[in-house]
Amino acid sequence: MQRRHFLFAGLTAVTAAVPAVVPAYAQASPPKEVTGTVGGKALKIGYYSPFMRGRKIYGGLVPYDEIWCPGANWITAITSEDAGLEIGSMKLAKGSYGIWVLPTANEWTVILNRDAKAFHLDHDATKDIGKLKMDLKHLDAPVESLTFEIRGEGGNTGRVAFLWEQTEASFPFTVVR
Repeated sequence: MQRRHFLFAGLTAVTAAVPAVVPAYAQASPPKEVTGTVGGKALKIGYYSPFMRGRKIYGGLVPYDEIWCPGANWITAITSEDAGLEIGSMKLAKGSYGIWVLPTANEWTVILNRDAKAFHLDHDATKDIGKLKMDLKHLDAPVESLTFEIRGEGGNTGRVAFLWEQTEASFPFTVVR
């Protein structure tokens, strides 16, 4: 009997010492990745997708006039391993770049940053590459979970869009061979 008790106590101690692994679907802001092909070249965006959960997002959870990481936990990053990108006047070599946004009540700006591994609250302006005004569109139905899309628009041109609450914010890009 003592032997069983000792074994049970030992297993309980080991189990308590091991941190619980929470599957992605059960996390408050699960990791997501979207991929797309534009001009025959693959791109991906890795991000953590928070949910509205009844909250007011823009002008509430995401305040206006403050730089924001569109996502949670870690920086949202765009990666092109096959070709460079042109985003506005920015010419980006193939690689990964952090995406930040400056939302205001009337106009949003995307900011591309050299640090593609930053914590989502640690914007370092000294690593900014450049900025571009975003296109905004009101959505008829709310989008519960932050969702990114990579859209081909023909040839080597495409668009990065993200949808959340009742807003779609996007910016164009060109794949450079």
